[in-house]
Order: sequence, then C-alpha cells, then structure tokens
Amino acid sequence: MTGREAYQPPETPPRFFYGYFVVGAAFIIMVVSWGLYIVFGVFFNSFLDEFGWTRAVTSGAYSLSSIFSGLLGIVMGGLTDRFGPRLVVTFCGVLLGVGYFLMSQISTVWHLYLFFGVIIGIGMSGLWVPLLSTVARWFTGRRSLMTGIVISGLTLGQMIGPPAISRLIAEYQWRQSYMILGIIVFIVVVLAAQFLKRSPGMVEKFADDVNEKQPEMNNNVSRDLSLKEAVHTVQFWLVAIVFFCFGYIAYGMMVHIVPHITRLEISDINAANVLAVNGGVGIVGNFVLGGLVGDRIGNRKALIIGFILSTAALLWLVPVKELWMFYLFAVVFGLGLGSMGTSESPLVARLFGLTSHGLIYGVMGLGFTAGGAVGPVIIGYICDVTGSYQPAFMVCAALGIIGLILMVMLRPTKKLGIKL
Repeated sequence: MTGREAYQPPETPPRFFYGYFVVGAAFIIMVVSWGLYIVFGVFFNSFLDEFGWTRAVTSGAYSLSSIFSGLLGIVMGGLTDRFGPRLVVTFCGVLLGVGYFLMSQISTVWHLYLFFGVIIGIGMSGLWVPLLSTVARWFTGRRSLMTGIVISGLTLGQMIGPPAISRLIAEYQWRQSYMILGIIVFIVVVLAAQFLKRSPGMVEKFADDVNEKQPEMNNNVSRDLSLKEAVHTVQFWLVAIVFFCFGYIAYGMMVHIVPHITRLEISDINAANVLAVNGGVGIVGNFVLGGLVGDRIGNRKALIIGFILSTAALLWLVPVKELWMFYLFAVVFGLGLGSMGTSESPLVARLFGLTSHGLIYGVMGLGFTAGGAVGPVIIGYICDVTGSYQPAFMVCAALGIIGLILMVMLRPTKKLGIKL
C-alpha cells in the first residue's frame, strides 16, 4: 500500500447543501397553494351573480377558512417539530386538492362554508408554518433570504393566478375552473412535498454556509425558549398583535380589492391585473426588503419598513378612482406586504430560538389568523352598510399605524438577547 493510498483526506462539507432542495420544494408549494388561495376575490363576482349572496356572507367563507388554517396551524407546526414536514404537507395537499374539486359542486351557502371554509382551510393549515419552520431549521446566516425566496412563491402565484384564473373562468366558467385547479394543486403539492426533509444532524455541523461558526449556534440551543416560556414574555404578545394587524390588512385587501375596482366600472381582467401586479412586486419585497435587507438590518426593521409602505398605500387608496392609480397602489402595497411576510418566521426564530419554532410560530400565528378572519368580513360589512369601501380602507390604515408603533417598541427577549 502506497503512502498516497493510505492518506485519508479530512472530512469536508458536501458541495451541494440539501437545504436548497427544501427551499425549491417549498417555493413550488407556495406558488400553487397560496397563489390559488389568495385569489378567492377573482371568483367573488361569480358567486354574487349566480347566488345573490351579500359581500359579507361570501367573505365569511374566506374568514372561516382563515380560522381553521390558523388554529390547526398550531397542530401542524407541532406535528412538523415531531414528525417532519413531508407527512404533514402531503396530507394537507390531498385535502386542498379535494376541497378545490368540491368547490365546483357548490349550490348553497353551507357548501361554500364547508368546502372552502373547512376543507380548504384545514388543507392550508399545513402549508405555511411547516414550510417556513423547516426552512428556518435548515438555514442560519441566510435565514431571511431563504425565507424570502420561499414566500416569493406566494407572490409569484398571486402574480400569475389572477389573470390566468380570470381567463380560465371566461373560457370554462367558474365551476370547471375549480375542477382544473383541484387537479393541479393535488398533483403539484403532493409531489413537491416528497422533497421536504426535516433538518438532519449533519446540518448542525455544516449548516447552510460552510464558513459559519456553527458551535456558536449550538450554544444558543440551550437558551431557546419553550412555548410556555414564550407566552410569558411581552414580546410574544406584542408580535401577536402585530400579526393581527398584518393579517387583517393582507387578507382583507386580497379579498376585496378586485370587487372594489370593478365597482368603479373597471373591467374584471384589469382588476385582476392589479392584484397580479401587487403579487409580482411582492416578490421584490420578499426577496430584497424582507430577505437581503432583513438579513442585514434585522427583521424588526424590515417589518417597520413594510408597515410604513403598506399604510401609505392604504391612505393613497382611499380617494383613488383611476386604473393607473390602482397600479401605483399595487406596487407600494406589494413591497410592504412582501417585506412583512418574509420577516415573520425569522423574527420568531430570533426572539425565541428554534427548538420549538414550529409550535411557537403556529400559536403566534393565531394573531394573523384572527386578523385574516375578521378583516374580510368587517370590510365587506362596512361596504354593505355604507355603500363604499373607503371607510374600510381607513380602518386598515389605522391598523397599519398600530402595527408600526408596536414594532418600534419591540425589543429582544432577555434569555436570547439576539439582535432583531
């Protein structure tokens, strides 16, 4: 045996980190699942025309879906901590596909609430917290950036979905469109879920960046907060209220912006295009403001920027009546939402650590769920009563200001003391 044969090179990290496969799979799931979910407003007028329901009643199904998604998001987050994301996301993908297929068969209000509110709501419960919690476990130094890439799938879906679905409805009517969506979401989500893996022990050694000092991260593990510890901190409740404001604004506007624009005698396709522009610009918000900028200046500051942009856009929206003005709103609002959406999961990780990240993020997400549940209904009710969306937009702007103030007040938890 020669000296060359006897030599064993030192262990080196793998050239390609599997975490990138996880990010890619999560991105695809986001594009399809959330890209279709948030375009509920594109079907809004079809329901009103065929069934004659009020805006508040129709919006209620979306709110119920948000409630189920948020409440069960806690369960799905805990299951992901214990069993990993593949099983959880596969199960939810099956439910989501079934729910969309059943939407093609609705004929009464209770059908809408059961199929969209309950079944689709349960399906969506495993397609946010498990994905983002898994990404947070795989990445450390570039956590915000990778989270931004994943969430940009949602905004890409929002960019592609409205015009595509609007044309699909025009060609095949809304019932056949839901059947097609059910098949697509079932196949894509279930297949992509098979590439998701819980962070292995090797990630503690090599992490996402081979130049990172991993032992420092390992020392922080012992200081991670449990759910019981987290709920006894001021930070937990401040951020939960911030999430409420974010959920109210995001879901409320996603449901009602298209109906609002069409009330001003602007075509359905142009209204859908405004929503699409909002989603397209949101990708920049996800990737640049929430991701690159968030990693550099901290997630708290990225959320502050997001609230400033979103609130300014909502105040601008109140008097707007021209199409170009709606496009300008979509640009600014999309940047704000993108920055806020990307910053959620990394902020929770910085505040409370990773050991119980899925469970804590799921519980804190109840704030977002509550806001997302009441936002569409209250906005629809205000419009039904006053005959205008303007007062509802002012309420959204006020909540944006509240969220901004609370984020300015937020400080690190004493146990971790990590810069926000």
